[in-house]
Amino acid sequence: MRPDGDPEPDDYGLPHVDVVVPDDARELDRDIVAYRREERQRRRRARLARLARPFTRFGVAVPIISGALLIALVSGLLMTAFGPRPTQRATVPTRTATPTASPGYVGGYLPTGVVSMVGRNRQRGSISDMAHGVIAVVPPDCGCGKLVNELATRTQESHLQFWLVIDRRYGPSVSAAEADKQLRALGGAAHGGVVELVDDATNLLATTYVPDGAGPTAILVKPGPIVTAVIPDPTPGRQLSDQVKALTNA
Repeated sequence: MRPDGDPEPDDYGLPHVDVVVPDDARELDRDIVAYRREERQRRRRARLARLARPFTRFGVAVPIISGALLIALVSGLLMTAFGPRPTQRATVPTRTATPTASPGYVGGYLPTGVVSMVGRNRQRGSISDMAHGVIAVVPPDCGCGKLVNELATRTQESHLQFWLVIDRRYGPSVSAAEADKQLRALGGAAHGGVVELVDDATNLLATTYVPDGAGPTAILVKPGPIVTAVIPDPTPGRQLSDQVKALTNA
């Protein structure tokens, strides 16, 4: 600057800039603080942009998919917590009990054989699966609906199972279709409990425990499955009820 106060000419043609140099550097503290604050804000925005880049790359698709997955997860948890529980069925005991007689006799195991479980559809089953309950073997046209209902009621009260079998040793006229028809008719008489209908096509149960030409027979079975009693012509009443109830402690 010249002594008269006018700026010296600029030989480079640049515009004139007033530069003030403070006498004390501490006067720049506020400017430094403001600069650092702006730098921190800039770095924060840059970090947020890096984090959001994977989501913004695909537009709104990722948020929609994430929301759908969250809704599905919450729905699954609610259905698991408050949904219907499956009906618990009695488990089939394994052969852990010790028999006191040979198979086919009282005190021994049930004979080994194959039967058909007659429900909405026929299913192959095993006699050894018929454990802890009562097996009723009845002749065709027995007219024993009252007995069937009594056994169904007593087994239901004692949390036992009840199987109903038709004795098909009465000539070729008792076909599988006829046996099914009679089983379903007798099963319909069991108003006091649940009855499982069984078609023993080989008549193994009847041949083993029921004399030829005999009437209804109740076979009491404890876990094992071991036969504890064979009751010919059982009569509804207190004695039969007590015999069935005793199976709960067998």
